[in-house]
Amino acid sequence: MREALRLARKSPLWPYPNPWVGCVIVRDGRIVGKGFHRGPGSNHAEVEALAAAEARARGAALYVTLEPCCHHGQTPPCTDAIIKAGIREVFYALEDPNPLVSGRGAKILETHGLHVHRGLCSAQAAALNEGYLKFRATGMPFVTVKVATSLDGKIATRTGESKWITDTHARRRARELRAEHQAVLVGINTILTDDPHLGPRAPGAREPWRIVLDSRLRIPLECQAVKSKKCIVACSTKASSRKKDRLIRRGVNVMTFNGKRVPLEPLLSKLAQQGILTLLVEGGGEVLGSFFDLQLVDRVYWFTAPVILGSTKSPAAVRGTGAALLAEASWLRSFRMEQIGNSWLVQGSLSSWARD
Repeated sequence: MREALRLARKSPLWPYPNPWVGCVIVRDGRIVGKGFHRGPGSNHAEVEALAAAEARARGAALYVTLEPCCHHGQTPPCTDAIIKAGIREVFYALEDPNPLVSGRGAKILETHGLHVHRGLCSAQAAALNEGYLKFRATGMPFVTVKVATSLDGKIATRTGESKWITDTHARRRARELRAEHQAVLVGINTILTDDPHLGPRAPGAREPWRIVLDSRLRIPLECQAVKSKKCIVACSTKASSRKKDRLIRRGVNVMTFNGKRVPLEPLLSKLAQQGILTLLVEGGGEVLGSFFDLQLVDRVYWFTAPVILGSTKSPAAVRGTGAALLAEASWLRSFRMEQIGNSWLVQGSLSSWARD
């Protein structure tokens, strides 16, 4: 099962809205087939492993990180392929929370005489698919926050200078986080101030969606986010319909919401409906404050550089209403620290969906 988990992490593509899945087939103490899911429309891990095993699959045991599917989607049911191949025993780590599966896959296999074992390495499998599990339970994406600050929690000097608080090594790691998520979200002030690229800037790296909170559609048509051709702008019904049309002609997906400001929870729900299940929020302070105030953050990556900026006019990393009592504050759990370049990275979780 550990080998199946390793295979599940091997996919070069994000399979969302499908889960990460790896599979291993064992006969007479030897691995005879391996597979992993490469993305929507491609063979599931079980089918890949069965194809590799060929006739050796008959009478073998199959280990898979998620309960085999039993419904017709873009591909046929894995349960049919497993039964047809003559597998005698199936071990799976997690029950699939998809209501089209959720225990039915295991029941079908047992009905056909296979021995089915549940829960092997379930904690590791849950950590691997935290975004998928959260989406199936809540309809919301998994939200990670990335922050880079001075020792005193500032993201810029009192004059607005922010490049660069952290060094090249820390910034490289921060860019890698972008490639590990389906989308990166910032507020319009970040776009107007810095015109950030918001991509990983690495050859061959997967490009995330750029999501901009922009109630009044102030976003420049020539900014890097728009030019990326993977841009979503969330605005209010008060925004200019003319500017909206111009953005749409540039290939921007414009999402419109009632009210003066973009409501975060409906926005996240809409993003998840469109298949964006992992979101990296980069700020600034007002945006981060809103996410923390609404308790929408699952995981935190906080880079701290060895510099003190001072001044009440220097912008803080997290604004918003904040906590009135320490008991109400956002205390990280399961956290760890590591030095990256000139900075310390603190990584920790805030929700039950963030697993280590």
